Amino acid sequence: MSDRVILHGCVLSSMPMGENDRRIVLLTREEGCISAFARGARRQNNPLGAATSPFTFGSFEAYQGRNSWTVISCDVQSYFTDMLTDIDAIYYGSYFAEIAEYYGQEGNDESDRLNLLFVTLKALEKKTMSYEMIRRIYELRTLVINGEYPDFFHCVISGTNENLHALSISKRGVVSDAERQKVRDSEPVSDSVLYALRYVTTAPIQKLYAFQLKPDAEKSFCDFLRRYRNRYRERNYHSEAFIS
Repeated sequence: MSDRVILHGCVLSSMPMGENDRRIVLLTREEGCISAFARGARRQNNPLGAATSPFTFGSFEAYQGRNSWTVISCDVQSYFTDMLTDIDAIYYGSYFAEIAEYYGQEGNDESDRLNLLFVTLKALEKKTMSYEMIRRIYELRTLVINGEYPDFFHCVISGTNENLHALSISKRGVVSDAERQKVRDSEPVSDSVLYALRYVTTAPIQKLYAFQLKPDAEKSFCDFLRRYRNRYRERNYHSEAFIS
């Protein structure tokens, strides 16, 4: 048996294996996104039963085998029990976890992705803003973590950072007034929406959901990011069917 280690992370998904076990996917700070077994987790009164449910954040004692990890115990930090009383929040949380599982890589430093998921589930739990708004913020910040996000600070044609009042999905970012006529799909953007887009790409993750937009600005913000994501989406997610 390999040496036991402590992995700080979150259960992204869980499925039964055999008569009493579970196979889980963990997003961890130390080892990235990994597959792990929890032996006996489905037995009555086994403490791993609750600890291996989706959305569980904690410190997992585990060891690495030839093909997968095995979880021995867990010191739970949060079950997000308040979130679990709202079926819509569960659907959104499942969608966010599925995205994290798709992009998370074993052996990578996934600290930012893990922190993003934690603060996003907290936002769902506290209902700090609309679920649609939380979704678009999460999707955009995921692009930032992946290193493929739009440029909201410099004109994507000229590179200037002045007179930026339009957005382009095809050009992946903001367009200056001088260059706008050259971009067929350019569309106007208000200062408040552009500020919000910039904020989401650069703010500390812990403060990501600490702002508000007026209803019209929120609608424009979400609409742009929805269309941007649909243009460049890499796959369809099973859980997305429940929130679309």
